[in-house]
Amino acid sequence: PPGTGKTLLPKAIAGEAGVPFFAASGSDFVQMYARVGASRIRELFKRARASATAVILIDDIDALGKQRGGNGSGANDERDQTLNALLTEMSGFTSESGTIVIAATNRLDTLDEALLRPGRFDRQIEIGLPDINARKRILSYYCKKKPLNENVDIMDLSKQTVYFSGAMLENLINEASIFAAKDESETIDTQHLDKAYYTI
Repeated sequence: PPGTGKTLLPKAIAGEAGVPFFAASGSDFVQMYARVGASRIRELFKRARASATAVILIDDIDALGKQRGGNGSGANDERDQTLNALLTEMSGFTSESGTIVIAATNRLDTLDEALLRPGRFDRQIEIGLPDINARKRILSYYCKKKPLNENVDIMDLSKQTVYFSGAMLENLINEASIFAAKDESETIDTQHLDKAYYTI
């Protein structure tokens, strides 16, 4: 689902591994001009290969990797050429290359089958909404630099925020900070969080 950290995860992987991180969005490659998208794909992979080991993220890959159709319109021809360039580049990687390609989407059903075959994107990992323990850790992270009142119980807040994504939890704390500032309060207390909860 949106807001669950699909984009943050590859960045964290690159950080943990201590390797360069290259990110692009699928929409960056979708161009009206002939062969521009395909050349951008080749340029991205060329930069990654120069680093020997790297993590490449293609965010919102559904903008680029939709199932190919046969209606022959110019825009679709260009997108097909860009997708073919991506497939070719990915086929050029071997298991010894040291480069990992990760793509993120919340529209898996629309992707072209050629993208999902073994040797391209071998594994599909669902990043779901956080459970209660994950929500507690996310809230603790976003509250770390905020002046929380001692009456705020992070565990209680974690229980109240079922079905909240990581992005929504961040938004909750930011909204509560705004309400506290409007009240000219020195701390964020339970009433500010309650107001923020219902606002979101």
